[in-house]
Amino acid sequence: MNRVLAAARLQLVHPMVILGVPWMVGALSFAINWAVWRIVDIRSLEGEDGFTGGILALYITVLIVFVQAVTQLMPFAMGISLSRRSYFLGTCLVGVGMALGFGLVLALLDAVESATGGWGVGLQFWTPPPLDVDGFFAQVAVSGAPMLALIAAGVGMGVVTKRWGPNGVWGLIIGGIVVLGGAAVLVTWLRAWTDLGRWLVDQSVMTLAVGLPLALAAVLALLAFAGIRRVVP
Repeated sequence: MNRVLAAARLQLVHPMVILGVPWMVGALSFAINWAVWRIVDIRSLEGEDGFTGGILALYITVLIVFVQAVTQLMPFAMGISLSRRSYFLGTCLVGVGMALGFGLVLALLDAVESATGGWGVGLQFWTPPPLDVDGFFAQVAVSGAPMLALIAAGVGMGVVTKRWGPNGVWGLIIGGIVVLGGAAVLVTWLRAWTDLGRWLVDQSVMTLAVGLPLALAAVLALLAFAGIRRVVP
């Protein structure tokens, strides 16, 4: 357990990287969107329903940070005699903590956003309407669960990069295109787009934004753990 905690602490040696950079990118995205809303006066065009997908900048940056946690930091960790298992578990511990912490901050920002009428310009940035739910702790879960899935995806992508190099990255990209494209072709062939859309509409936000991301995170974590055991520095 001490080795796992040591691996977790290693991730936080430079908090500006793992914590500061995502929030810097998110804040920059927010500033750009706020300026656009203010200059164009989008509130007068769309009322209080205007929102942006700029929050994705924060989530994608977190994913990249955890890719680098495997490709750049893991070799150093192995060099100071941390096992692959300990490093992986420590990284998972940090990932869960970050997802929870970021979810809390996003829920707080959502409360401020609501109280200020969208930062004075009708902007819904930190929790777009499709992900805006009633209840503070429900909002924490809705904001944090997708981030946990992206963290797991980042670790998995890092493992692929570290173990198989560029060939693995291209294989991952091509495999993703084949799977998603094949699924689209299958649904089209079955003429099931309407049924799929109806099923999605029938699901609750908690199912789509919490249940499915958590399940995806668990699957990705298991796959990453299987791959990381053969990674070399």
